[in-house]
Amino acid sequence: MNNIAYPINPTRLSGVCGKIANQRTVLQRALRDHGEDIALDRNAAIEAAVIRLGAILRRVSFSRDGIDLLRGAEGEAGQVYFGVFDDLIRTSDPDIRFRGRSRRPPLDPVNALLSFLYTLLTHDCRSAAESVGLDPAVGFLHRDRPGRPSLALDLMEELRPPLADRLALALLNRRQLRMKDFVTQDNGAVLLTDEGRKTVLSAWQERKRTERKHPFLDEIAPLGLVPYLQALLLARHLRGDLDAYPPWFWK
Repeated sequence: MNNIAYPINPTRLSGVCGKIANQRTVLQRALRDHGEDIALDRNAAIEAAVIRLGAILRRVSFSRDGIDLLRGAEGEAGQVYFGVFDDLIRTSDPDIRFRGRSRRPPLDPVNALLSFLYTLLTHDCRSAAESVGLDPAVGFLHRDRPGRPSLALDLMEELRPPLADRLALALLNRRQLRMKDFVTQDNGAVLLTDEGRKTVLSAWQERKRTERKHPFLDEIAPLGLVPYLQALLLARHLRGDLDAYPPWFWK
């Protein structure tokens, strides 16, 4: 495999603009589709989050600041987005609530579901990077660590909201997943049961078959192909065939 030597400062977007824009779209879609079912005060909170994410996006888009400030803007956007994520969950089950992101380990069913979906997406992004000759361990936003697929994590950032977060909300709100599909371990970690994982994997494969128009290529493609297409565009940018890496904006 012919890996590419990355430039010191690749495009400032680094997937962050795409991620923030897609987080904003997830909230906007929730307001559009289910706003009447959300309490007025929480509806206002989501609208405020949409406005704030728009401001962060504009700040990042025109910024020439360093990578640490870019990571800071990404973290700020994540706090805003996940600060209202519970308001997007419409299941009547009182135990399936989101009270903040927890990762290692996930401490509630929503975090368990998100972490599992992010793992699936990371695997797809890693395979996509390798297929176009990119080293998945050498990233431009996530810090490189032994055994960490930093580039795969970079690629997946803009894809988390539309591919993973939206699917998590759909599975919970349609009650395809319930408390019986999760198990709590002695250390407090919450994990999907075997049956729960089967349900998620089936929905994941179905979601990947959904077709959307690619905003840059202007072609219809299944969502499962998007990680490969983005890896291909990144490789073209790093080889000098594209002036900048075009993020995947979900609409």
